[in-house]
Amino acid sequence: MSTLTESAHDPAAAIYDFKLLAGDPWIHVIQRGQTLRIVDLEGNQAADTLFFNAHDPIDRYSAQDTIREQGGLYLTAGTKLMSTRGNVLLTITADTCGRHDTLGGACACESNMVRYAIEKRFMHACRDSFLRGARQMGLGKRDIAHNINFFMNVPVTPDGGLTFADGISAPGRYVEMRAEMDVICLISNCPQLNNPCNGYNPTPVRLLIWD
Repeated sequence: MSTLTESAHDPAAAIYDFKLLAGDPWIHVIQRGQTLRIVDLEGNQAADTLFFNAHDPIDRYSAQDTIREQGGLYLTAGTKLMSTRGNVLLTITADTCGRHDTLGGACACESNMVRYAIEKRFMHACRDSFLRGARQMGLGKRDIAHNINFFMNVPVTPDGGLTFADGISAPGRYVEMRAEMDVICLISNCPQLNNPCNGYNPTPVRLLIWD
């Protein structure tokens, strides 16, 4: 785990402050130079997140380029979030959790069925939330690519597999990032009830923006 990095930003000075309930989508433009904070209000919640170049949404967050650029699998303070065209979308400037996943992807009705049980297929999933949010800005299914799972713990096994483990976050921990260009941020606050990524108890997250 990396060294934790706190922020000097005062929540009282934020220009935007919103509580996003578990299972709900959120889409918002973060302007260049603005700072976005995602707060894990009750601990071990997973905030599935996508970023797009606001002026060219085809240029979007790339897990592969981000991992290659920083030479590490997990995201934390100092990580530059790279786009498919090699641009820096945002830089993580503060992090009191210490590690965030960019490998595990988003839960879907199909993966719930395959991973857990046939009857889980009809449970709400992050892919549904992404699609609901994306439509608000004219985006669609083709725009839902590989995402970040803020606060989620997905260890890599020695043989290269992935495991979904208990979260390492806690109530009030947060991740903060500065937009290096105008970006669209799309979040699905994960409703997953079947693995320990959020302690089997989906909870709200808080979203703040500073100029």
